Amino acid sequence: MTTIPIFHFWANRASALLFALIFCLLSPAHTHAQDPPTDLKSDVLEWLDQLDASTASRRQSAERALIKAGPEALEFLPESRVGMSPEASERLIRVRETLEAARAKTQSKAIAIRLDRVNTLGAALEAISRDSEIEFEYEGDISQPIESVQTPLSFWHAVDYVLDQADLDINFYGGDRETLLLTRREADRPSRVDSAAYTGVYRIEPTSITSRRVLNHPKLSALNISMEISWEPRLTPIGMSIPIGELRGKLDDGAMLKPQSSGETIDIATNSDIAFSEFFLPMQLPAGQPEKIETLSGMIKALLPGKRQKFELALSEPAASKKIDSMEVKIEAIRQNGPLHEIRVGVRLEDAGRSLESHRQWIFENKAFVRQADGSRAEHLGYEVYRQTSDGVGIGYLFDLGDDVGQSTFIYESPTAVVENEVSFVVQDIPLP
Repeated sequence: MTTIPIFHFWANRASALLFALIFCLLSPAHTHAQDPPTDLKSDVLEWLDQLDASTASRRQSAERALIKAGPEALEFLPESRVGMSPEASERLIRVRETLEAARAKTQSKAIAIRLDRVNTLGAALEAISRDSEIEFEYEGDISQPIESVQTPLSFWHAVDYVLDQADLDINFYGGDRETLLLTRREADRPSRVDSAAYTGVYRIEPTSITSRRVLNHPKLSALNISMEISWEPRLTPIGMSIPIGELRGKLDDGAMLKPQSSGETIDIATNSDIAFSEFFLPMQLPAGQPEKIETLSGMIKALLPGKRQKFELALSEPAASKKIDSMEVKIEAIRQNGPLHEIRVGVRLEDAGRSLESHRQWIFENKAFVRQADGSRAEHLGYEVYRQTSDGVGIGYLFDLGDDVGQSTFIYESPTAVVENEVSFVVQDIPLP
């Protein structure tokens, strides 16, 4: 048996990186594909000037050209709208919102995992890590054989495909945002692939069904289906819900399975450190004696975050701030609070739109810590929200930093954009009690 606390394979990666570096140096096509065209900056600056052109047609044309340039144009857009006319400012706001949404949408798309050249558990897990940037923690034999598959799979489909062959399962409570803990599978655990449905960045699986027949109040009779939903660990959904009106079921006796009239949506709690959640679907108790649900369909709605960015602010600098895309993080005050220090942080999202309307909990769940002068990491001991506005929040974090405040750095990690996402799902062949 081989014990590997964290699955990295540094030697193999070093060889692969060396080959990739040589390939990049010898391949002009790679550089062309990754870098914006050399004249994009000058084009963007010209289009920005045209936002204040004398004719409406030229102003509209400039706005369309900026949007057509794609997310690569974002780095050339001005941070400030000072000096621009009100109309040009509004056009620039629309351009930035459109381009940031396009980039976030690209970053939140389901990734494709390639398992066409794997033959062992170790190689399969390495391939998934390569394509997803998610590591695996496993203490066991990684040399057991795994069959390759030629078709690219979604993240969870690929993970399930490998775990089914290796007789493994996942302990979500033992990992974190970047790592999944693998464990030995219970003997009676059915196939993960056969038990689940895959849609977008999600994996959804029914885990139990309970039926209740109330004889003296038939309307209280119910069939509740407990479900487990997982998402790609790199993307924690914000404000995830399932509209009850979209639920549809078909039984094996031909009858339809309908939801109870229990509200408009089923809200699903999410946590940035655990890539799954549990909920139940409230359905009406079938009238006949069906043996299974042939199909159960619905829709998952959520806001999905784009790529996480890191804001590093030196505590020695008064009012230190940093802006990435539309998000600005600023140190507003550092206060002594008994033996502790309170670091007051303002987080503002320019042109916030819906992202802060009702689902701002994601702001509070972002990682916030202090890197001290000796390189050690100090976690916050709690926080208090002291301001909430339409475009931001003020959060006071408590730290035990001793006398090492001035040489420390406050670090805040957050996605800088979110995008609305809706995907449908279909789960098949659910046995009934």
